Amino acid sequence: MKKILLVEDNETIIMGLKYSLEQEGFEVLSAKNTKESKEKLNKEKVDLILLDVSLPDGNGFDICKEIKQNSDIPVIFLTAQDEETSVVLGLDLGADDYIVKPFRTRELISRINSVLRRYGKKEGSLSIIQYKNIKIDTNKAVVYKDNEEIVFTSLEYKILLLLFSNQNKLITRERLLERIWDVAGNFVNDNTLTVYIKRIREKLEDETIIKTVRGLGYRVGD
Repeated sequence: MKKILLVEDNETIIMGLKYSLEQEGFEVLSAKNTKESKEKLNKEKVDLILLDVSLPDGNGFDICKEIKQNSDIPVIFLTAQDEETSVVLGLDLGADDYIVKPFRTRELISRINSVLRRYGKKEGSLSIIQYKNIKIDTNKAVVYKDNEEIVFTSLEYKILLLLFSNQNKLITRERLLERIWDVAGNFVNDNTLTVYIKRIREKLEDETIIKTVRGLGYRVGD
C-alpha cells in the first residue's frame, strides 16, 4: 500500500482527500503545518507528498526545497495560487506536478498514479530489478553490470527501467515515445528513440539484452 503525506491546513480538504485517497487504496498521513510535516517525514517512510503552498508557519516551497535536497520523494503541489511565477517556482524546486484548487478528485488521483509510475514505484514492485548480469536499483536509480555502475542519462534510465519492469513483454515504440515525452516535456520523434536505444545497448555492451521486435517495438527477455 502506497503511503501519501498530505500537508494541508484546511480540515475540510484534509477529510475529503483522505477519504477519496483511502478508497483508492492509499494510506494517508496528514500534517497541518511545516513543523508537523517534518516530524512525520522523520518518523514515516512515504511514497509521495501532496503539498499546499500557503501554510500557517511557512510555505510549501521551502518544504519542497528541503525534501528534494535530501531525498527522492515525489512532490505534487496543491494550491490556490495559479500565477505563472508560482507554478514555475514550484517546478524549478523539483516538484513533480502542480494542481490548482479547486480540482477534480479523479484528476488528482490520475496525476498521483502518473507520478508514481514515473518513479518506477508501482505497488508490489521490487527495489532491485535484474535481467542476466544487469541490475537496476530503483530506490537509487542506479544501473549495475556485474556490480559495476553504468552511468545513464535520465531519459536513457527511464527507457531501460520501463523495459526491465516489463520483462518478457513487448513494449511498443509508441509507448516508449510517450514515456520520453513525459520526462522531457518536449516532442521526441521516432528517429530519436532509435538513437537512445542504440546508446543504451552500447553502454550495456550486450546487444542481446534489448531485443528488437521488427516494426513494433522492443522487449527484454524471451
